[in-house]
This record gives sequence, C-alpha cells and structure tokens, in this order.
Amino acid sequence: MWPKPLLLVDVDGVISLYGFPPDQRPNGRFALVDGIGHFLSGTAGPHLLDLAPVFELVWCSGWEERANDYLPRHLGLPGPLPYLSFDHKPAGGRPHWKLSAIDACAGPERPLAWIDDAHDAESRGWAHERAGPTCWSTPSPPSASPGSTSRGSRNGRSRCTHAEAARAAGSSGEGSVTFRLRRTGRRPREGNGARMQQRLR
Repeated sequence: MWPKPLLLVDVDGVISLYGFPPDQRPNGRFALVDGIGHFLSGTAGPHLLDLAPVFELVWCSGWEERANDYLPRHLGLPGPLPYLSFDHKPAGGRPHWKLSAIDACAGPERPLAWIDDAHDAESRGWAHERAGPTCWSTPSPPSASPGSTSRGSRNGRSRCTHAEAARAAGSSGEGSVTFRLRRTGRRPREGNGARMQQRLR
C-alpha cells in the first residue's frame, strides 16, 4: 500500500496565471523566474498546503526541476518537492506529452489526482482507463467565474474528497479537496520513455 495518493501539479495556467484583463487581476503577485515575469496565484499555496497532509505533492510541469528553484519559497510550500522529467516528444502516437512520465511515476494502480490546464481527449481517456483511482481537474482561466473548473460527471460524481482518496491509498483523511476533481478507474495504458528525478517516498 502507498502512504498517500499523488497530487500531480502543473504550473503554467494553474499556479503561474495568464490571460486575464489588466484591470481584473486575480489574487497573486508577479515574480521573476529566470528573468521572466510570472504572475503567481495567491491562493495556490494555501490550497496545496491544505492538501499536503493527504496527498504527496509532485510537480508535473515543463518547469521540471526549476519549479523547486522558485515556487516553494514564493508559495510558502515545504520543499523541494518531487518532480517529473519529460522527453518532450509524444511517444507511441500519444498526443499528451506528460502521460508517459506519469505512468512511469505512478504505475497503473497508485491513486492520483492531476491538476492541469491542458487536459485533452487523450488524457481524459487515459484517466478513464487507469486501474487505480484517478481524479483530474482543469481550472478555468482567471477571467472566468471564480472557482469554476472543467470536470466530469461519470456515475454522477463531480468531487473527490480527502477521505475517498485516502481510503483508496489505504490511509485516512477528512474534508473536501479544494480543487474539484474527477474520479475514474479502469484498465491502464502502458507508458514509457520518462523518468522521475526524485524518488517518491
């Protein structure tokens, strides 16, 4: 049994926000990352801290190890966090370039939740087919109504609670996940070609 389910966290479009009108700036502040200005969410850090007792946080972003260079101190997170490394080339005709790395990290059965602004038909189909409990969430752009997300309603479910995810991982937990997530679970697809840079405990 795994001690916790994984929470895979994208950065661009989830923590580093963009696309909002200048006069409707969301909660957050600008920070320089490798000399480039990024607008970092002011609510992502507290949300992730709230989820950390129940989930193992893992960066799932093209930032890879650079996420640890900047984000923990800006968001108030303990760090460094484990992160995925990507081949940056779709393998086996799979259009979503993160799936092979996630498969290599989590295997077919470890429970996980994945927050990303670029879920597509491939990643949603992959989530449906995984053997382990799987939640996914696509946050809406900052200009959309507060708290809105793209989520599924399979079997009438639109939320995944701390307790549900923890039970799936063989541990205990209470409360609701701050992000609305989708819970699925079927047979897995095989993944290859990606690795994890920091071994998960």
